Amino acid sequence: MRHRSLLILTSVLTTGALTLTACGSRDEGKGGGDNAGGTTTVVIGVDAPLTGSLSALGQGIKNSVDLAVKTANKDKVVPGVTFKIEALDDQAVPASGQANATKLVGNKDVLGVVGPLNSGVSQQMQGVFAAANLAQVSPANTNPSLSQGDNWGKGEFKRPFKTYFRTAATDVVQGKFAAQYLFKDAGKKKVFVVDDKQTYGAGLAAIFSAEFKRLGGQVVGTDHVTVKETDFSSTADKVKASGADSVYFGGQYPEGGLLSDQIKKTGAKIPVMGGDGIYDPAFISASAEANDGDLATSIGFPVEKLDTAKKFIADYNAGGYKDPYAAYGGYSYDAGWAIIQAVKAVVEANGGKLPSDARAKVTEALGKVSFDGVTGKVSFDEYGDTTNKQLTVYKVEGGKWIDVKSDTFNQ
Repeated sequence: MRHRSLLILTSVLTTGALTLTACGSRDEGKGGGDNAGGTTTVVIGVDAPLTGSLSALGQGIKNSVDLAVKTANKDKVVPGVTFKIEALDDQAVPASGQANATKLVGNKDVLGVVGPLNSGVSQQMQGVFAAANLAQVSPANTNPSLSQGDNWGKGEFKRPFKTYFRTAATDVVQGKFAAQYLFKDAGKKKVFVVDDKQTYGAGLAAIFSAEFKRLGGQVVGTDHVTVKETDFSSTADKVKASGADSVYFGGQYPEGGLLSDQIKKTGAKIPVMGGDGIYDPAFISASAEANDGDLATSIGFPVEKLDTAKKFIADYNAGGYKDPYAAYGGYSYDAGWAIIQAVKAVVEANGGKLPSDARAKVTEALGKVSFDGVTGKVSFDEYGDTTNKQLTVYKVEGGKWIDVKSDTFNQ
């Protein structure tokens, strides 16, 4: 899900975005109040797949940021500032994400963006945001190259864009954690590895495979599937013939659920494991065959079991949102709240108002935020990566995802 290409913004657009007298629009009101009788509107952009096969995750991202904004406004977290969101649909398509990034950059009131879901989409957005000093915080991107550069696998770490942050742990952490669980806890020694040829899936599968083999396990076969296809019978037959005792799938739940179904129809009653891309109820419902025993890793600890998430869950349920907060809700709320805290710091440092270079200042402030969020401690390292390395393994039991192991991963 990632091929990086920089979109060269026109000098007029870039200059306009950076030389506003106060990046943010004024809503003058009657009867006094902060900021000389009015409030400044600050927009937090949201980019996610709001339609299509991944919309269950995208809607959860959007709604959770919306809740953060509403909470900030209700509690007057930043006096004189009213927050709003502008949510755009990328349909999990990189080109759409890039177009959305350009649109968000063009809105002078946008001082930060939450998203996207997909790492490949983010590759096409990063350069657009960086050219305008507009910060983005992804609640779901896991590909290491987005923050640590293309040569991270060689031990060469270089942050490509200072405007990029994420509240999700990377695939380095997730892939190794999955391999260790499958080999040590589940006792599987012969795995067949499949990926969907996308940046997220292929990258995760590669990290998993390297760690599984390092532990002493055997990769008995590999194959690839194509996104949005539905017939994976040839792959399923290869899995059956390989004698594998498990399958690792790098990809998303629409293909993952069908792959699990078709593997089990061959008579190979072995677990399929994947990353956070398959951790969704739709993975289970996509399989006509019972897939109890299938496994998934996901970032963080189960939100429902975190004391820090109780208020978020109660407020979300009371908010009347049609869709659940899903796998990334807590991380999306924290991403939105990080931007809000950065805006707060910038406003306080500038005498209670936004400076002319608000976008650059917010980006700088984001690197210093630290607070207790829905998902635990929220802060970022020198690469913009989350310092929270908590992960959980889930297993399908009785048609539901049940958490079976949570731990803090230390590389």
